[in-house]
Amino acid sequence: MSFIALSFTLLFVLITMFVSYWHKLDLEKDIAIGTIRSAIQLLAVGYVLQFVFQSKNIFFIILILCVMIIIAARNAATRAKGMTGVVWKIILSITTMEILMMGLLLGLQIIEATPQYIIPLSGMTIGNAMVACGLFLTQLKRETESSKGEIETLLSLGATSRQAAQDVLKRSVKFSMIPTIDGMKTVGLVQLPGMMTGMIVAGADPVEAVRYQILIIFVFTCSSAITSMMLSVLCYKSIFTKDLQLKKWG
Repeated sequence: MSFIALSFTLLFVLITMFVSYWHKLDLEKDIAIGTIRSAIQLLAVGYVLQFVFQSKNIFFIILILCVMIIIAARNAATRAKGMTGVVWKIILSITTMEILMMGLLLGLQIIEATPQYIIPLSGMTIGNAMVACGLFLTQLKRETESSKGEIETLLSLGATSRQAAQDVLKRSVKFSMIPTIDGMKTVGLVQLPGMMTGMIVAGADPVEAVRYQILIIFVFTCSSAITSMMLSVLCYKSIFTKDLQLKKWG
């Protein structure tokens, strides 16, 4: 795609801004800022990846993955304002998931050990884990507030903090996995996923594109489960005080 053809895609943004202006939604500024930021960020990442792909230096690969994880953790942590140390807990959860997922993919020789495979697949997996973390923390807050009486009753009967929060944590983990599970049920019927579509547009064999998309779907499911479950183990104590009373956070 040429830059001239790419510039024509701004028409979609202008139409969106016009609709916002017409209905007085006051989103024009946010749309404009988002458009500029996304374009700059993606172009910058494109040139960085081009350099990394050519250099094939393991240090640059690890550096990019670390940056991805930190940014993802900071973004997901905004869903849990008031919870102490949540950023590091998310970083630990996502990092553990990334090491496990990439270790299996490379160890079983499912993908090649090159930046062209490691970085894009890691980016999609980390992004999916970020969404799962955000959903988990959002639901944890809601469940803690709505189940306050249930938790306090269990504590008064001698339950540990883990036992008192067990049902809340289960419901929060389930909630965090809803988008991934729903996506598995409708993929190929309702939507053609981005990676598969991109490969087909680039000229790849549709069957080969489907194989890679199946890989991504299975990795997404496992990464969501591992990340949200590990985060539940790391975070449940943060909703209690030292005296086993529920904290007010958020």
